[in-house]
Amino acid sequence: MGTNTAMITGDAVVQELPWRWRVQGSIFLIGGLGFMFDAWDVTLNGFLIPLLSKEWGLAPGQAAWIGTANLIGMAVGAFVWGSIADVIGRKTAFTLTLLIFSLFTVLGAFSNDMVLFCVFRFVAGFGLGGCIPVDYALVGEFTPRKHRGRVLTAMDAWWPIGASLCGVVSAVLMAQFGNWRLLLLVLVLPALLVFWVRTHVPESPLFLVRAGRPEQAKAVIDELISRTSAVVGPWKLPDPADVPKLSLGKVRDQLAGLWRFNWRITGIAWSLFLTILLVYYGALTWMPSILVATGYAQNKAFMATASMTAIGFLGVVAAALLVERVGRKWILAVTGPGAALSLVIFALVLDAPAAAQLWLLVFGFVVQVAIPVLYTYVSELYPTHLRATGFGWASTVSRVGAGLVPLIFGSLLWPVLGLPLTFALTGALVLLAVVWMAVSAPETKGAALH
Repeated sequence: MGTNTAMITGDAVVQELPWRWRVQGSIFLIGGLGFMFDAWDVTLNGFLIPLLSKEWGLAPGQAAWIGTANLIGMAVGAFVWGSIADVIGRKTAFTLTLLIFSLFTVLGAFSNDMVLFCVFRFVAGFGLGGCIPVDYALVGEFTPRKHRGRVLTAMDAWWPIGASLCGVVSAVLMAQFGNWRLLLLVLVLPALLVFWVRTHVPESPLFLVRAGRPEQAKAVIDELISRTSAVVGPWKLPDPADVPKLSLGKVRDQLAGLWRFNWRITGIAWSLFLTILLVYYGALTWMPSILVATGYAQNKAFMATASMTAIGFLGVVAAALLVERVGRKWILAVTGPGAALSLVIFALVLDAPAAAQLWLLVFGFVVQVAIPVLYTYVSELYPTHLRATGFGWASTVSRVGAGLVPLIFGSLLWPVLGLPLTFALTGALVLLAVVWMAVSAPETKGAALH
């Protein structure tokens, strides 16, 4: 009996398996498709704003709701679907999120009323909001422990791919057909692709154990062991009582636990997420409108935005190469304010298209060095039992902030302050967050995680 107690559990076996591209790699690719697709939808808000403003005669403050409704829906979805997935399973939750997204995206494409359109985009965002937490949980659960940090950081490379595809496809469709409704309808195609591909992903063994389906959990783990050709000693399934389950009470306890653990660390994590992603989402949502207002042809504005997001892929590569050499704090201290500064310079040279395009590319590169490093750094600031919760809450806060960006930017800042001052103000917020980090948060490069 004593041997059985010390026996390794199935979930620990999964964490120690060797990495195989055809096994865990395929789950990373499938999870990445969901991430890419999320980027496509968020980026599309920026293209819809100038198109609908023109067709429906919207003021900037009204047009801002196009982005805000969708992003706030995503923030609510990200929060709610994590709990739903704990009850009905990752696979079922993911299926429902994509069905809701697809249905309400199609309804939005056939809408002729601004209020109704925003309601449909909110519900579509609510559906899609469930993709990211489920994706991260899924990829994290199936990735071997020693590769997890690198693999989860690499997930961010899918974002610039999705954002760039959105720009190119939108530009081509508008040039060929001149109908914004097609931009929404074509978005359902990648959703259906992800939906189809997802049928090949196994259900989480931890969920199956808690749901009272131990035979299925054992079958999933056995198949993973077999497909990775691993040599594994005797193991047992974890006790269902030991598998964590989310509830509203637990969510409240988690939040209190984060602030009790260290209020400075949590405050710094939230402020870094909020300010750096505020700059990114602000640029992403309004860039096509800014360029159209400056006199760019619609297609050129779309392609310029696509190039801004495409170069971000190189930024993610640079982040992966630099993060262990330079350290998290130094990279964030330089790239966070640096990204905001490049936007200020972009706004000042808008009348010179070549210079404006150059600074737009600088921004796209620098901000995508910052974001993956930010994700890595914040997850390392917390101990193991708070790591997922700490990252999840910082991400939720940034989503709510991102949802308010289009509204604040479009109705208050840009019309009143002008572009250079608006970007300078957001840059000042990043600078404050970075200074607080420099003074009060530790460097985690090479630190042992506990």
